[in-house]
Amino acid sequence: MNSPARRRFLGIVAASSALALTPGFLRRAQAAIAPTRWQGVALGADAELRLYHPDRQAAEQLIERALQELRRLEGVFSLYRDDSALSILNRQGYLTDPPSDLVRLLSESRHYAELTGGLFDPSVQPLWRVYADHFAQTDASPGGPAQNDIAQALQSVSYKRIEIDPQRIRLQPGMALTLNGIAQGYITDRVTDLFRNAGLERALVDMGEIRGLDSSANAEGWRVGLADPLSPDQILTQVPISNQALATSGGYGTPLDAAGQYSHLFDPHTGRARPLYRSVSVMASTATAADALSTAFSNMPLERTAALVHRLGVRAWMVLPDGRLIMQSTET
Repeated sequence: MNSPARRRFLGIVAASSALALTPGFLRRAQAAIAPTRWQGVALGADAELRLYHPDRQAAEQLIERALQELRRLEGVFSLYRDDSALSILNRQGYLTDPPSDLVRLLSESRHYAELTGGLFDPSVQPLWRVYADHFAQTDASPGGPAQNDIAQALQSVSYKRIEIDPQRIRLQPGMALTLNGIAQGYITDRVTDLFRNAGLERALVDMGEIRGLDSSANAEGWRVGLADPLSPDQILTQVPISNQALATSGGYGTPLDAAGQYSHLFDPHTGRARPLYRSVSVMASTATAADALSTAFSNMPLERTAALVHRLGVRAWMVLPDGRLIMQSTET
């Protein structure tokens, strides 16, 4: 499978690391550290690393370690590589001695599926196939696939029928998985953990989803701009982020049809490929959680998202079809 073009949802606006709150000599020392940066692609999306380290060579070595981890995890989760563990699982319907990261992330996926009433479901890949095959036809109806085709695909959609065991993962006939709604967040978390375990005190990790690392007290971190779905090159609002993660899901990022009416954000219950919002952003303690929740919230009514926001202590921003921005938090 070729990697589709994916638009950016998030952009780093500025660093505002609370230097004014630190003693003068420390403030000058921190301000003198310019970030060591890497930019590239991870799981088909633009990616970036910013490391604040006094030794540039050490920072570059950490970046190389992070890229090795990225390549290793892409070999587990990527649907754009025929030799990835996930692609082999989808072809065979089973995988013996699966990579521990695949077992772990599928277990996390089940957790978020149950938490969201099944609106996060990694088994929606058959729906992607139906829509992709339909719109690949030169005379494709702009109304989307036939309801019978969608209904048939839905028979193979159920996270409850994924058998997960450290020794073997097994799918029911006709099933196929995608982890595109959570894997970027997971990789972001693993790279952040790598930096923290190496003793790095300050970094910004963007593997399609963003997570900040800053061990300084009262850190303000960075300001992240949420793209305006109606004008993706423009910033709709800015969000401060420090020692937290931010993820965005938006149907406009990977449209399935030329008109941009249908997206990869499927409703696992109905097969609908037109999410309720133009975009959803979630801030959580981990990028894995933020990624999975932003995916699920895309097809969840506001009253239900509000309940989960309060229950989990996260924040969420929804751009409604008319362009209005709704923010939900434990304070609202």
